[in-house]
Amino acid sequence: MPGDIQTQAVTALAGLPSDPGVAKPDPILVADHVVRRFGGLTAVDVEHAEFQRGAITALIGPNGAGKSTFFNLLSCFDKADNGTWTYNGTEISGGAPHRLARKGMVRTFQLTKSLSRMTVMDNMRLGATDQTGENMLLSILPFTWRSQEKEVTQRATELLERFNLAAKADDFAGSLSGGQRKLLEMARALMLRPQLIMLDEPMAGVNPALKQSLLDHIRDIREEGTTVLFVEHDMDMVRDVSDWVVVMAQGQIIAEGTPTSVMGDQRVIDAYLGAHHDQQLTATGENLTEGNPE
Repeated sequence: MPGDIQTQAVTALAGLPSDPGVAKPDPILVADHVVRRFGGLTAVDVEHAEFQRGAITALIGPNGAGKSTFFNLLSCFDKADNGTWTYNGTEISGGAPHRLARKGMVRTFQLTKSLSRMTVMDNMRLGATDQTGENMLLSILPFTWRSQEKEVTQRATELLERFNLAAKADDFAGSLSGGQRKLLEMARALMLRPQLIMLDEPMAGVNPALKQSLLDHIRDIREEGTTVLFVEHDMDMVRDVSDWVVVMAQGQIIAEGTPTSVMGDQRVIDAYLGAHHDQQLTATGENLTEGNPE
C-alpha cells in the first residue's frame, strides 16, 4: 500500500549517519564515481550516492554546486565523462531519456517544456506512452486505438481536475501562467504512472499562492507510492516536505541526512547556509535572502 511505502521509507531513513553516500536500505537510484567536466572545470565529482525508494529527497547546495548537472546526468539528459548509475538495479548510464520514461523514471524542468501551440489536453495526451495510434500503419485503423485513446483522455482529465487545470483543457499551453505550466508539467509526468519523479526547482518562478498547492501535490505523489527527488533553493520548502536532504558543494556531496540534522551540520553551514541557518529562508531567483526580497 502507498501509505506503507511512505512509513517504510521514513523508518528506513531514521537513524542513518549523515555521511556522504551513506547506504540506504532500499535505494531506487544508485550512482557511482560520476564525473562531469566542462573543459578544465569539474562540475560533478560524486563518489557514491543512493536515493531511498518511497522517500522525498531534496538535492540542495549553493549556486555552482553541480546540482542541476548531476540531475541532468542521472536523468540521461547529459553524458558523464565517467561513472555508472542504476535504476531499480539496472544500469541506465548512457541511456536515452525516453527509454527511462518507459521504465517509470521521469523528470520535469526548471524552465517548463510544455508545447505552447498545443492545447493543455493534447500536452497531457502526449505524455502517455505506448500509444497504438503513434504507429504509422495502425494509425489508419481507428478501431485499433480508439479504446486506448479514450482511456488516455480519461486519465488526463482526472489529472487536470486534480491539478486544478480542467478549465484550461482546451486552451493553448502557451496561454498558461508560469505556475500553471509547472502544474501542467507535473501532471503530464504523472501520465506515465512513474516509480520515480525528478523535479528540477519546482518552486522557481511560482507565486506564493501556488506554492502550497505544489507542496500538497508533491506529498500526494509520494503517498501514492512514487519516489520523489527534487532540486530546490527554497529552504522553507525543503524543511517542510522532504524526508531526506543531500547537500552538494563544488561538485561533491558533502553531507546528507534529515532536514533537521542537515540544517545543523557544520559542513553545510560553512558551505551553504552561513549565518542564516537558524532563520526562515526564502528563495529569490538564484539567491537566498533573509526576510523579504529586495
